[in-house]
Amino acid sequence: MHKIMVFLMCMIFWAAGVPALHAGEWTNAIQKQYETLTGFSARFKQTLTNASTGETEIRTGALSFKRPGLVRWNTETPEPELLIVGTDQVWDYFPDEETAYKYPVSQVLSSRTMIRFISGKGNLEEDFKVEDQGADQGMRKIKLIPREPEANLVLAYIWVNPESKMLEKVFLVDFFGNGNELALEETMLNPELKEELFQFTPPDGVDVLDNTGKQAG
Repeated sequence: MHKIMVFLMCMIFWAAGVPALHAGEWTNAIQKQYETLTGFSARFKQTLTNASTGETEIRTGALSFKRPGLVRWNTETPEPELLIVGTDQVWDYFPDEETAYKYPVSQVLSSRTMIRFISGKGNLEEDFKVEDQGADQGMRKIKLIPREPEANLVLAYIWVNPESKMLEKVFLVDFFGNGNELALEETMLNPELKEELFQFTPPDGVDVLDNTGKQAG
């Protein structure tokens, strides 16, 4: 799986946004908001930073989420990539390479802390130590320390707009110190999202690398 996978849980973090909340109260407020969310769509700007070289790569595109765990992540630049998390399977499609990768959803849920949040399988208080970092540039900054760190995630920060109660930015750090920042804009809460948006059929001529143990189709 590619680096975008570790962001999929964070896209559904919403806060009840009272500046005086303690860390535990933030946890409960965010979890409560998530449980009432039916879906969202947004534009994104993703900045990947290599810790050893200092080089950065910027990706832009659009994403959509629909409960209980449907995700469409469409990277437009610098190279197109379409990630679909459906009901039964996950597709990662690279048009320029004419290649699509197919994974079982269960594999993603069992190995990715953030994906478990999108599916409703996770819980902030259970999976993270939560620290309120206070106000930062008009937003509320929250530090998340995984109770069981993974190679792709040893530390995270999220920024929440206290007025709109919306997540505006996420910053993740992996085991090697590499940074993965995602900023959202034009976010729409609970839009009408058709099921077809989260389905994928490989175009003719595309090579399918099936990691589900079944024949591609």
